[in-house]
Amino acid sequence: MTQSNVLDISPAQPADVPLVLELIRDLARYEKLEHECIATEQQLRQSLFGERPAAEAVMARYGGVPAGFALFFHNFSTFLARPGLYLEDLFVRPEFRSHGIGKALLKHLARLAVQRGCGRFEWSVLDWNRSARDFYESLGAKPMSDWIVHRVSGEALAKLAGAD
Repeated sequence: MTQSNVLDISPAQPADVPLVLELIRDLARYEKLEHECIATEQQLRQSLFGERPAAEAVMARYGGVPAGFALFFHNFSTFLARPGLYLEDLFVRPEFRSHGIGKALLKHLARLAVQRGCGRFEWSVLDWNRSARDFYESLGAKPMSDWIVHRVSGEALAKLAGAD
């Protein structure tokens, strides 16, 4: 394998924050959700590397060039009484797709989940993203069609927080 096609996956470092944010914005653009992407470098730095990190990220570099990332955090299953690993975002730049980078990122996170004693590794995917859904299912992921995600944010979150 020559240097030009060597894949390296490693934990994001504080110096990677601008790159992680750039990749998040690329993902938001791809998902047609750019208008919802209001994250800043300062917020991201605090969330990934602050006193109490809320998430972790790994970077994929192909031939030394930033090709993608995965951002994840731990959740918890009361039924299993074990932590889980939740993949919030995975993105591979279009020019690096079809090189096995997405699969390598998922395998890397699956290994982390096993090493950390997680009972589950899960994520959500947009219903219109058929290629991603097919890809995930080819790796053994099962869609959880009997569960519906609910979200409270913005004014509704503030209202709920103030509810008696």
